[in-house]
Amino acid sequence: MSPQTEQTEQSKHTARAGRTGKAEYEPARRRRSLRRALGRLAAAPVALLLLATGCGSGSSGSGQTASNGLEKSTVTVAATPLVDSAALYIAQERGYFKDEGLRVQVRPVQQSVQAVPALANGQVDVVAGGNYVTLLQAHDRGALKLRILADGVALAPHSMDVVVMPDSPIRTAKDLEGRKVAENVLHSIQSLRLGAILKDEGHDAKAVEYRQVPFPQMAAALEKGRVDAADITEPFLTDARRRLGARVVVDGASGPADGLPLSGYGTTQRFVDENPRTAAAFQRAVRRGQRDAAQNRDNVEEVLPGYSKLDVRTARAIALPRYARSDNPERIGELIALMVDGGLLKKRLDAEKLLFRAGSP
Repeated sequence: MSPQTEQTEQSKHTARAGRTGKAEYEPARRRRSLRRALGRLAAAPVALLLLATGCGSGSSGSGQTASNGLEKSTVTVAATPLVDSAALYIAQERGYFKDEGLRVQVRPVQQSVQAVPALANGQVDVVAGGNYVTLLQAHDRGALKLRILADGVALAPHSMDVVVMPDSPIRTAKDLEGRKVAENVLHSIQSLRLGAILKDEGHDAKAVEYRQVPFPQMAAALEKGRVDAADITEPFLTDARRRLGARVVVDGASGPADGLPLSGYGTTQRFVDENPRTAAAFQRAVRRGQRDAAQNRDNVEEVLPGYSKLDVRTARAIALPRYARSDNPERIGELIALMVDGGLLKKRLDAEKLLFRAGSP
């Protein structure tokens, strides 16, 4: 996007913000600087990130009692740069955490799997936009005792699609049999729900060859022919379609995948045991952000450029997932059942017991 175009987009956004009573959009120079900084942080492994910032269990607020009786005044959150985390930033910018007497320190990570060790050993308190498959698997194998503070997002039409190059011979879901498909993390929600879609249509789900490629690199891998197709989410999906003319062959939210839970705000049993009032305060604040995100996509568009490196035009164009207005243990239970059937979990977990309820043991 040229500086002139970006200036125009900012003017439009500022004008719309004035009509809706929202705060003005930050200046272009400041936003670009913020995006570059977040980009460098997001590319760093979480261990190095925590080391560089001095973020141990003590610096995340341990022993700091808030004036309103919370056990901790600061909560450290590892957050992915995806649309899944929008409610966190809405709550941050609108002062919802401040209303609860909390200060939130955000530690960007590229993938939620990078944050699991830090979450387990107390270097971070919460994972925002945490991939449910990753978190549930960590719980299942005993790497951490998971508690879900708030449900995050679920699949919506074309929010995560399988795409190919425009001249690819792949035309239908069946054509993916025997082909190399990029997924962000192997044995994740992507292969799980794509396999369910293929089975539902009578195709051989096991015939797909998955290759691990981070979302930001999928378009390049597709263009260079390292993979035949990419199972890609927003905003990288819209970028691939614009730059490469990538063609959708499977709507990732079709059939049994429609409305399937993707991610949420995960913490540990130890954190909620030691900090029940702090956990409840964080939960209330982030749920307010979730409701804002679900109510109006303008609320999501306002925060996306600041943390995801998206320009305003792309933020307006992408397909968004469904933001949960409240926790839905039934749908999380459906995901768990699908994971058990797909061999991603050893045993069936009780979704209701994984959800943190303020005042519950």
